[in-house]
Amino acid sequence: MTKDVIALTTRMPDPWTVLVGLLSGGPDKLVDTHGDGAVVQLCDTQGRPLVSVEAPLLVQVAGEAERLLGATAPPLPFWWTEARATTGVAEAERLAGTFAARLAHLAGGSAWPPEAARSLAVVPTGEVGVAPAPAAAVPAVDVLTEKVAVVIQDRPVVALTAWLADAFRAAAEAGLGLQVVAPPGTTLSPAARPVLSTWPSRWIVQDERDGYYDGLSGAVLRWQDGMFAPVAGPGSTTEDPQALVAASYQETTETAERQLALTFRSIHPADDRLVLGGGLESVWRELTGAPPAGWGTAEPANLPWSPQRLTDVAFERSPEPTWAVVVGSPDRPGLATVRVTRTTAGVEEEVTLAFGYGADEELPLEALPRAAEALATRHRLQSMLVQLRKARRDLAVPPRFEGPGVPLAFVLGAEEVRQIPGDRARHTPLAARPVQLGPRARPGLYYSLPGDPSDLSGWRDFEQLMRHLQGGS
Repeated sequence: MTKDVIALTTRMPDPWTVLVGLLSGGPDKLVDTHGDGAVVQLCDTQGRPLVSVEAPLLVQVAGEAERLLGATAPPLPFWWTEARATTGVAEAERLAGTFAARLAHLAGGSAWPPEAARSLAVVPTGEVGVAPAPAAAVPAVDVLTEKVAVVIQDRPVVALTAWLADAFRAAAEAGLGLQVVAPPGTTLSPAARPVLSTWPSRWIVQDERDGYYDGLSGAVLRWQDGMFAPVAGPGSTTEDPQALVAASYQETTETAERQLALTFRSIHPADDRLVLGGGLESVWRELTGAPPAGWGTAEPANLPWSPQRLTDVAFERSPEPTWAVVVGSPDRPGLATVRVTRTTAGVEEEVTLAFGYGADEELPLEALPRAAEALATRHRLQSMLVQLRKARRDLAVPPRFEGPGVPLAFVLGAEEVRQIPGDRARHTPLAARPVQLGPRARPGLYYSLPGDPSDLSGWRDFEQLMRHLQGGS
């Protein structure tokens, strides 16, 4: 059975509804709070948590339940309430299911997964044994060692939920990695990929043939010295470590689906007139004809798109950085992550954006120079890289090998062009001259990379351009 159960309801679960749900274990169970009251816990007689319940989240963005759960949600807006059972305790899993079923019954809606929420009856628990502290100290963490915090998730998509974000922050503050274990067939949200791609953090996929493997690198893993670590392959040495690669990771299939990926960075002056997210919205409109649909500080993205509200959140959190996920409408898959940081140079905004396209859908390549010009002339662009990838239209990251993207274009903002001596930025080894963006006296430059999108020659051209711009170093 799943460890996570989610109620999707048309009405907000009020305190009495939540209380009725928490009584799914009978009146003898204890209720505690965690995270300044943001998490309510149903505990055993020893005070150890059986089920942890996140505060209800109002979702005002279409398609998020379908993208992350494969579930049909109530009409917008709806409430998303997560309950997480203590791992390895069957009674706790049934308690979470009954809690979600009661919320769905009283507040109108449904529970995910349906099979976990079939009964409204009190769940007999008796004298159950649960994980002792400190493993239960953070609700999302199942195993805690001196090296890593391990989270077990049985979801179709491993996403950067509030649960997972809290676990990552707690692990980082303790100097630990975060390792998420998921079942076969799962995928990874692009928003969660950066969190789980830096050692010793990992996205770990269960596998019938090889046991466990890293969903991003394919390395076969074993539990060793308090963490999941790669198994050495034949010929591996200390100087040249080579991990075994799982057979499932190598079972790739050709796809005609593609992704257009853009990564750009802007630096803004820190003043009261600054509004963040304008560059992202300009690019989104140029490439899709519409603005983003929604955003949030975790997944699901629950708020309607609003650059002003994003700015307000970043201002409230300053000088700490702000991270956000931005999504598009269900008919045009698009997802971006935005990181806002206050530095000595001003307010830095880093955006990673991707759109998915099917085999019969045309890529908006002619709109790329217009999007670049909007960034260079109105949003203080520093640089941008555009790539084309053979990858899934829905943007989900599978636990299979995916080839790298091929560079299509590189863009320099006006200030970056000005800092390059002489005419080096305008006269490059590329066959095509760069296109000027903005006023002639202070232009940005758009470099079309002539590499064939069907192979990796674009990287050769990109590397040659970078060496030229850096003076041959």
